[in-house]
Amino acid sequence: QVQLVESGGGLVQPGGSLRLSCTASGSIYSIETMGWHRQAPGKQRELVAYIRNGEPPSYAESVKGRFAVSRDITKNTVYLQMNSLEPEDTAVYYCHLYYFSAAYSVMRDYWGQGTQVTVSS
Repeated sequence: QVQLVESGGGLVQPGGSLRLSCTASGSIYSIETMGWHRQAPGKQRELVAYIRNGEPPSYAESVKGRFAVSRDITKNTVYLQMNSLEPEDTAVYYCHLYYFSAAYSVMRDYWGQGTQVTVSS
């Protein structure tokens, strides 16, 4: 059993900032990748940013230069610092991870419950 606890969403004015966090716990042996996706009303879920072990962070083109993803391995936590927010960033943001539940197990993935981010004046 894996749990993902997300926090940090809310309402912010255009140009403002928010910081999302997501902490993983439970039957986790190791984490390969942690990241964020988002889904706006009437649109498909899309990748926002992620960090894979041993690689630099990756970002969607639409958020490059505005968002920064980081990870605290000791806390199994991933963060998403969102700056210069635009109304188009309004969406439910989902934490996502790829992990191993035990040594030599297959890699699995898990989604958080989502946190709402609304950018509006």
